Amino acid sequence: MDLSKIKMVVTDMDGTLLNSNHEVSARFFELFEELKKRDILFVAASGRQYNSIVHKLQSIKNEIIVIAENGGFAMHQDQELLSTPMDKRYIDTILKSLENAHGAHAVLCGKRNAYLNGNSSEFLNKLKEYYSEYTVMEDISTFEGEVLKVAVYHFENSEKFIYPSVKHLEDDLKVKISGENWLDLSHQNAHKGFALAQVQKKHNITKAETMVFGDYNNDLEMLALADYSFAMANAHPNVLQAANYTTKSNDENGVEHILEQLIAHRKV
Repeated sequence: MDLSKIKMVVTDMDGTLLNSNHEVSARFFELFEELKKRDILFVAASGRQYNSIVHKLQSIKNEIIVIAENGGFAMHQDQELLSTPMDKRYIDTILKSLENAHGAHAVLCGKRNAYLNGNSSEFLNKLKEYYSEYTVMEDISTFEGEVLKVAVYHFENSEKFIYPSVKHLEDDLKVKISGENWLDLSHQNAHKGFALAQVQKKHNITKAETMVFGDYNNDLEMLALADYSFAMANAHPNVLQAANYTTKSNDENGVEHILEQLIAHRKV
């Protein structure tokens, strides 16, 4: 691999940059300083809430680009780069469809806050890892604010227990199995690939100058925008097939492993 032309590094968070304990390694922050010295942009692209992403990357939050909510919202420092809300008429349709998905827990995701029903303390405890700002409501179907995404969680498996109830909405919405337990529904253009394309255009960076890391189906569109696309060893089979390269698992610092090679190729 000739990594000498890379100008931007983009990585998913859960299952990719974060280990199984949802932690960012100290080594990553050291490598980030080396990326800065080489004028290489860093983009965190996740299905997570914006506030949750910057919480994980607190010490560098003002130096990176953040693509949140699976591409529905993007920020650089205090500047909003992108916001793609859902048409409100779909919210009720989604919630009614989920009535057929036993054990599904829905979250309405805004730019800075999330909204959920308070009928499961077990789910609320799980949610806290992914959403640092949220409001518990008696009935989220009454929520009238802007929604970027409906995130749905199942304790066993999202692909098996949620997807069958909402797959009929794929003609109108982006329906993404974004993790073993998560499925997301959003505007057709609210995905990581659309958001990344806007960032590439803004900074005049090409596919040949972009490196992307991912592990799940919600990463497929952004992997397609990089010649140096890497699937984690722990990735979904679709991602392993789509990516041009593979790296070690998220618990083996697979992102850091490649970044070390990148830095070695790019002298200051």
